[in-house]
Amino acid sequence: MKFWVFRSIRTRIMATTTLLLLTVIGAIVSVWAKSESHLYQQESVQDANSFASVLTYTLGDELVEENWSQIRLTLDVLLQQNQDFVYVFISDARQANLIVAASLNELQNQYIPDVVPVAVTNTALESTQPLTVTETFILRDIYFSENLRAKRGERVMEVASDIRLSSGQKIGTLRLGMSLRRVDRAITEVVNQALVVGLIGLAIGWVLAYILAKRISEPIRRLQVSAMKIAAGDWQHRAQITNADEIGALATSFNEMSAALQGSFNKLQKTLESFELFVPNKFILAIAPQGIENIAVGLATTRTITILFCDIRGYTSMSEVMTPQEIFIFLNDYLACMGKAIDQAGGFIDKYIGDAIMALFDDVATDGALQAAIWMQQALDKFNDGRRQNGLPKIAVGIGIHRGEVVMGTVGFTCRIDSTVVGDAVNIAARVEELTKHYGCGILITESVVKNLSSPELFSLRLVNQAVKLKGKDEAIAIYEC
Repeated sequence: MKFWVFRSIRTRIMATTTLLLLTVIGAIVSVWAKSESHLYQQESVQDANSFASVLTYTLGDELVEENWSQIRLTLDVLLQQNQDFVYVFISDARQANLIVAASLNELQNQYIPDVVPVAVTNTALESTQPLTVTETFILRDIYFSENLRAKRGERVMEVASDIRLSSGQKIGTLRLGMSLRRVDRAITEVVNQALVVGLIGLAIGWVLAYILAKRISEPIRRLQVSAMKIAAGDWQHRAQITNADEIGALATSFNEMSAALQGSFNKLQKTLESFELFVPNKFILAIAPQGIENIAVGLATTRTITILFCDIRGYTSMSEVMTPQEIFIFLNDYLACMGKAIDQAGGFIDKYIGDAIMALFDDVATDGALQAAIWMQQALDKFNDGRRQNGLPKIAVGIGIHRGEVVMGTVGFTCRIDSTVVGDAVNIAARVEELTKHYGCGILITESVVKNLSSPELFSLRLVNQAVKLKGKDEAIAIYEC
């Protein structure tokens, strides 16, 4: 389903339109932002150059006369009136570029200021140009009049202007640091405006693309929904598409196919339901988990399961006085009574051997098999009550239960196969059922059944024989009565 979404016609159109719009909008925003950024930076450079030129002209005479107090006062006033200025100071070339006046008092009497990288200082002092502009960053927090003027790492633009005599001799350098916060805010505002315009364009493009994609893909989508409904079992559903084009012709063929599939499926469903009456579904899942269509001769799986055998005592003598029709009716009534108890306990009947029942329990614990035996005895009591009311004799059964490893599979040949369970555990369960006649017990179980009970306290168990030898077996086993 996930891959289908990305391969649908509607999604392709929407995705293509979105990518196209995003590309165009991204290009516009990028060009717009770069243009505005360059414009604001040029304005900042021009402002800084203007201030630097005026200060250089104004303070040149003061520097010649070494009127440091007047220079420092001028610089302080300059910073107070211009919030974008971070620092301003003058280096005296006659004193090895000592900072003789600075708006930040702590910079005075230094040679290399600690507010910008050394490379910036070298560029300002060694440049042969009368005016240099360098974009850099602040190395530490800067305070002016106890207020934070710039944070560490903040971008600034430094303008360095030479102070020269009328003869052209360089006597000092004016360095002015201007914050680029205003430029950054302006660029951010421009980008936001561009994004808003772009989002509006993207929304309009999406709406138009959606309308186009819907008109193209809607009939195909409805046809797909119809196919999904039929696949889910709604065989009476038909696609409601009336287009007079290729899609309409496809819908007509689709409906004809659906009608044919409905007839075939109904027949197949009845066949499968009938087949499950002969071979239990749990048995099929064990030997052919990939489906009944994969059943073949020789398929087998080894399981450790619990086997229950149930047989009517004295059935041979009882059947001798009954007609075949009476025997047939009796067996169906009796087997229905026993089968309900087995099914309710979670087991399934493997086969009927005359009046005998062989049932299997595939649970990890043996509680279900033991509970089934108890319910079978209770169901037999109700069955006998009905027989007594009709003047018929009471019947008794013996139940033997054993747990062990068996092989479940199919036997036969290509034209006739049958399901079966073979193994020593099956023979032991049958022999234990035969011992119920000898010991006069209704239910006998082996020690392996007792050991695999998850809740043994729920059952009343009595040891009948610690070591009984079964017919055809060399080793003795313990049996218990429930």
